[in-house]
Amino acid sequence: MKPALALPLYLFLAAAALPACAQSLYQYQTQQPRWISPENRTAAPGAGAMENRGAKGHAFDSIAAGQSLELGRIEGAGVVRRIWMTVSDRSPRMLRALRLDIYWDGARTPAVSVPLGDFFGHGLDGIRTFESALFSSPEGRSLVSVVPMPFRHGARLVLRNESNANLDAIFYDIDYTREPVGTDALYFHADWHRQNPTALGEDFRILPRVQGRGRYLGASIAVVGNPAYGDSWFGEGEVKVFLDGDRDHPTLAGTGTEDYVSTAYGLERPYAQRNEGLLVADPKAGHWLFYRLHLPDPIYFSRDCEVRLQQIGGAPRTKVLAMQKAGVPLRPVTLDPSGRAHFIQLLDGKPRALDDPQLPEGWTNFYRRDDVAATVYYYLDRPDAPPGEALAPVAERVAGATSTPR
Repeated sequence: MKPALALPLYLFLAAAALPACAQSLYQYQTQQPRWISPENRTAAPGAGAMENRGAKGHAFDSIAAGQSLELGRIEGAGVVRRIWMTVSDRSPRMLRALRLDIYWDGARTPAVSVPLGDFFGHGLDGIRTFESALFSSPEGRSLVSVVPMPFRHGARLVLRNESNANLDAIFYDIDYTREPVGTDALYFHADWHRQNPTALGEDFRILPRVQGRGRYLGASIAVVGNPAYGDSWFGEGEVKVFLDGDRDHPTLAGTGTEDYVSTAYGLERPYAQRNEGLLVADPKAGHWLFYRLHLPDPIYFSRDCEVRLQQIGGAPRTKVLAMQKAGVPLRPVTLDPSGRAHFIQLLDGKPRALDDPQLPEGWTNFYRRDDVAATVYYYLDRPDAPPGEALAPVAERVAGATSTPR
């Protein structure tokens, strides 16, 4: 029987997403299981739990401020199946200051370079209890990934403490299988981007354009609303996916931010499902944290891909006019008095000013500027980071983060 990764990648990922009852659990596999942890840093056979006469002698490590810890180094081919860890300081500031770098096949630049908390889906207000198809935190104190990450020649995982405080304890497991990897297997990548604030009238890049053959897997997005817009709604922006040469207009276009994560008419109550979720919904604080995974609706590309989120909000016309008069940065784009027949596109043809007395009252969408950060997950046919990709400095990452753990 051929190893799973000898199959096309889409079949491999589909199999990974199936419930256990649908798999051949009774069929013998030649994969060799290995766990890297502080109790067996090399994952060598028969070399675990050797300290303190096997009585839990080395269950955790520490990382001093400004220092790094090599979590694991693997030689040969295999697949990272699960990453679990927890840290003693789970404050939002520390979770943004800790940086996870993952290198594939000896590459000089990491394919994964992200703040630790954001990578596992916790980009705001500390760790939340949730479970999705690829990430989870059973009680809100741990970080778990089950994203399959294949490599052909080796892997290296490093955690860097870029804060000014020591990290007293990190417990972790990196569970992988030693097995052949087919030449069609793509490399897992994850990047983090933040704009604070976004540019008026310009889309936020969830995934800046990457070249090559691959798959857009999904993203976790954190939004901190600009208080200048009061209690107006931030999430009218559509997600747009530019595929294989798209430039001015995308092939894939959604209908709104909340629609992208499978809900409707706002983001009001937290929920967590396999492929979409809303972990933070706090309109008073202006905090939202949501994720979307493209497992049931895979997005492949053969040349290039870029994913954007429009920076558009909405409110009644009178409220938008009041904000305009107060000098709040915004640009009206549409007006909806009552249904499609009366819908007004303010930017099409001859632009119309919102204070035109001939315009009716109604829901008004407008360009706005907020603090938006995204962790994007994708596969690509190269083991290193795409050109121009580099994680933002720690000061930019932690700006505005609170220091109180949940």
